[in-house]
Amino acid sequence: MPRTSAVECPGCPPVRALTFDVLGLVKVIEAREKQRTPRVVEKWGEPDSSRCVLAASINDRKSDPLVAVARKNGLIEVLSPVNGDVRASISNVIDAGIRCEDDAFVGLHLFKKQRSCTLLTCTTKGNARLQSIEVPDSPLDSQSSGSPINWNVCASGSILFSKVGGNEKYALFGGKNVEVNVWDLDKCTKTWTAKSPPKNSLGIFTPTWFTSATFLSKDDHRKIVAGTNSHQVRLYDISAQRRPVISFDFRETPIKAVTEDLDGYTIHFGNGSGDLASVDIRTGKLLGSFIGKCSGCIKSIARHPELPLIASCGLDCYLRFWDIKTRQLLSAVFLKQHLTNVFFDSNFSDEGVAGSGVDPSRIEGQDVSEVLDGNEEETVLLKRKKSSKGKDESEKLKVKKRSKKVKGERLDEIF
Repeated sequence: MPRTSAVECPGCPPVRALTFDVLGLVKVIEAREKQRTPRVVEKWGEPDSSRCVLAASINDRKSDPLVAVARKNGLIEVLSPVNGDVRASISNVIDAGIRCEDDAFVGLHLFKKQRSCTLLTCTTKGNARLQSIEVPDSPLDSQSSGSPINWNVCASGSILFSKVGGNEKYALFGGKNVEVNVWDLDKCTKTWTAKSPPKNSLGIFTPTWFTSATFLSKDDHRKIVAGTNSHQVRLYDISAQRRPVISFDFRETPIKAVTEDLDGYTIHFGNGSGDLASVDIRTGKLLGSFIGKCSGCIKSIARHPELPLIASCGLDCYLRFWDIKTRQLLSAVFLKQHLTNVFFDSNFSDEGVAGSGVDPSRIEGQDVSEVLDGNEEETVLLKRKKSSKGKDESEKLKVKKRSKKVKGERLDEIF
């Protein structure tokens, strides 16, 4: 047997995260100050593979925050991240003759700087739609306000991702046989398209296959970082040239998730074999890999808006929290299903929580009385264990006394 060593996780600071999986479930994970181990406190929805969450976006404003999810069956739902109530639900089917599975969602963005609920969606065939939704008191009354704007972002190939910049004026798209391109959302026109790198010394041309991308800074839309299926990470500067400014390889599997840091030059990315690393994109220097091997493809990486913390999730069904400075694993939660997206709730606070650190009202499907009954059962089990230990010790003493008596009788017979 190989030698194995158990790695002790120090635990997380007080955080709240939302995860989305292939069965359409939304799970809320919280870590408290007194109990630093994250745990699932709420679960929203019923398991259904046709309601798989393909894309998600959050608007974590302080008043009336919202979460938008795009599902496999073509529905877009707007939820409340506080209690999981469905605020609005609409269908995004553009062509009635195309099945939702043939033109699935690959990107979704919920705009933050607009008062109304405005969404940008994109599908694998490049069908982009910009629409506004009225959020009524009842989700059955939800409908689009105004006519949506539709356009196509690619003539051929398959779109695999879309990303909206921090100023929410530009969006980028890319995919298989589709170069990374930037669009102006106000005019719905293409402003820039990347150019493929030249052939290498052997005359081999790398086919175009982008898997993920993000803007390097929220304030600047001119610098783009993209990951490819040929395990490359590229930096593009649209104000300088069409070809990548910096390009480097990382391990041997495709880059699946890329996210930017708050400093404007650090990038965190994960690949198809579960490797997670950070790089200084100014020089292309690898800062280091995160300690702790993941056993599945990383699908999503989220950066906490305040704490030096990132969260990653993927096909191994684990949600992991990492320290950015030390790149060590803080904690991991097993969530049973393949995960597709993760977000942090920046408005979460640990104030007003007493006792064991768990809010009884957030425990799904349990009352406070049930929790208390569970504690009483635990104490009864402990008492039973103690009594069984006492019985075992008394039996051992009796056996010892009997053996001593037998030895004394034998000595008397001899003498």
